[in-house]
Amino acid sequence: YDGKCVFCRIARREEPGTALLPSQYEDLVCFRDIRPSAPHHYLVVPVEHMGNCKTLRAEHVPLVKRMMEVGKAVLQKNNCSDVNDVRMGFHWPPFCSISHLHLHVLAPASQLGFLSRLVYRLNSYWFIT
Repeated sequence: YDGKCVFCRIARREEPGTALLPSQYEDLVCFRDIRPSAPHHYLVVPVEHMGNCKTLRAEHVPLVKRMMEVGKAVLQKNNCSDVNDVRMGFHWPPFCSISHLHLHVLAPASQLGFLSRLVYRLNSYWFIT
């Protein structure tokens, strides 16, 4: 836990302005992005403080898979059923604004604006899916 990290505080329910969405895993939280780039833009975050995606190793593959499951479940709960129009990924350092691992879940990806298409560009130098 890092008291200076906003995602740690959100995960511990210390940020009353951020509503947590249902997650099937106790070690993950999900909430809406404060600057949404798509009609549905959520962040899936581990409760335990972790560095950015650059710190991920092979042993973290199950964690990332669970993060994607949470993202898909939230989209389904919000009637986003076109799995081909979803974008999930991580910003690659130094392009991440918060140094706590967080998966962006965006849908429908076809409705991303011009700038958002650049910011969340598939497998770009700054955003990996």
